[in-house]
Amino acid sequence: MGRSQICSALAILALFFFSSALADDVVVLTEENFDKEIGHDRAALVEFYAPWCGHCKKLAPEYEKLGASFKKAKSVLIGKIDCDEHKSVCSKYGVQGYPTIQWFPKGSLEPKKYEGARSAEGLAEYVNSEAGTNVKIASIPSSVVVLSSDNFDEIVLDETKDVLVEFYAPWCGHCKSLAPIYEKVATAFRQEEDVVIANLDADNHKDLAEKYGVSGYPTLKFFPKGNKAGEDYDGGRDTDDFVNFINEKCGTSRDSKGQFTSKAGIIESLDTLVKEFVSATNEEKKAVYSKMEDEAGKLKGSSARYGKIYLKAAKSSMVKGADYANNEIQRLERMLAKSISPTKADEFTLKKNILVTFA
Repeated sequence: MGRSQICSALAILALFFFSSALADDVVVLTEENFDKEIGHDRAALVEFYAPWCGHCKKLAPEYEKLGASFKKAKSVLIGKIDCDEHKSVCSKYGVQGYPTIQWFPKGSLEPKKYEGARSAEGLAEYVNSEAGTNVKIASIPSSVVVLSSDNFDEIVLDETKDVLVEFYAPWCGHCKSLAPIYEKVATAFRQEEDVVIANLDADNHKDLAEKYGVSGYPTLKFFPKGNKAGEDYDGGRDTDDFVNFINEKCGTSRDSKGQFTSKAGIIESLDTLVKEFVSATNEEKKAVYSKMEDEAGKLKGSSARYGKIYLKAAKSSMVKGADYANNEIQRLERMLAKSISPTKADEFTLKKNILVTFA
């Protein structure tokens, strides 16, 4: 098994133990929910921040670690509020600079300002002291593939993979700000075997940085299956910007949380035939199904897998009648509402998306 396969396997295994660790562990507070969340049956540490603030961006990965670590501590809430969006709340609590971190004891709306170190460990020590908890900072497995001179060519130049590479330097402030976003992007695509989200410490591997014309940090380059010379990534640096870029370039259909979108599995040529199939008489359906078989036989890769789902749906519709698609969609929706593995969620979403075309 190659290094890229090992990394992918480890990432998938990590999913079951650290699902969405960087996505939803810090509670997003607003003018609407602040008084509902704060000052009641649990204490709270709140970061008052501004999206443009450099110090806030630097704190972000540490604060995310804190949120992930305290996720199961029912007596403590780790929250944050955007002071550009919710000025009235920030003004109410005397916030004048960013980030301001305040501690709200259980049952109180009278906060104490946090003045300690802005690290996950320092924040955790303070919260443990104030709340009487004993939480340690969790070590969250990364979905970003770490490159070096030993594995760069094996992973990046693999013509069966589409690879996005961040060339960074450990001392670079912009790189630190990008880190939690880049991690979310890697997490969103960790179920895609042909997509690799990777990074390289260019300060430690200057020869590779020079080879690919990297002169500033972070520099992002995309190495698609068909161009291993690399292309500059000049898009936005929000999670959605990266996700949209990967979907467009790689033909994937993921959202920022890594879930399949409603477009996943849809094949335009088969969709056209499905419309013909649905409006046909029972006798005519057999002829249309034959055309669908011919079209599905032309598909390759993941598209061939989707083609088989189309054919199975068509065959079941002929055997079980016009209500089959709607009944099966409802069953799949019930399954998707349960706590299931990402692999099963992908499988059920693909089937549902294709069945919708028959409904």
